[in-house]
Amino acid sequence: MTTDLTDRVAIVTGGARGIGAAYVRALHDAGARVLVADLLEADGSALAHELGDRARFAHLDVTDEAGWTRVVDDTVAAWGGVDVLVNNAGIANAGPIEHYPRTKWDAVIAVNLTGTYLGCRAVVPAMKTAGRGSIINVSSVEGMRGSTHLHGYVASKFGVRGLTKSLAVELGADGIRVNSVHPGFIDTEMTAKIDPSGLPIPLRRGGRPEDLTGTVLYLAGEGSAYVTGAEIVVDGGMINGVGHL
Repeated sequence: MTTDLTDRVAIVTGGARGIGAAYVRALHDAGARVLVADLLEADGSALAHELGDRARFAHLDVTDEAGWTRVVDDTVAAWGGVDVLVNNAGIANAGPIEHYPRTKWDAVIAVNLTGTYLGCRAVVPAMKTAGRGSIINVSSVEGMRGSTHLHGYVASKFGVRGLTKSLAVELGADGIRVNSVHPGFIDTEMTAKIDPSGLPIPLRRGGRPEDLTGTVLYLAGEGSAYVTGAEIVVDGGMINGVGHL
């Protein structure tokens, strides 16, 4: 089934490069108008310019409540609403617990979990007005298991998974679906120092950003009209293997 998102409006956080840029391109190719929200102004502006009139860039720190209000208000004013939100922005850090400072914990929780909460909260009024919406929260396979040294990251991604489920229950009557995507190893700048050949991936390769776009298009479109509160793992089977990152 081809996903047709003509006349739909999507916001993608962390959309300037990597996985986020792949989501932006896929949603745009499916016909949506796409707001690229990121701190990376040069990359984000270049991507929006490349895609043309159905794309815009907005500077956004996902931990900034006022910034979220501005971005959503501007999007509604320009394009009439928000139909899809992809909460993709995220960071990672690591360290053994006895040498894992509060500053690292606070930073990863603020971006990955609080940023997702703020984004969900910001778009819900517009989605309720429209009587429909799809919120896609990007968690991780680390939101489904424990991993050495990744304490803040794992906690934040479990939190995204839980937030997704509580919102799916609360917002279903408003026609708003909320689902989570759980990538495994994906080749991006965040994972550049990890050799995927040493990971227990049954499909025998690391993932590419484009490997995730089909899942996001599915959750954004009408093909998933009866899907909410779901968690979709896209990891080449890694979570079924042995060992951890």
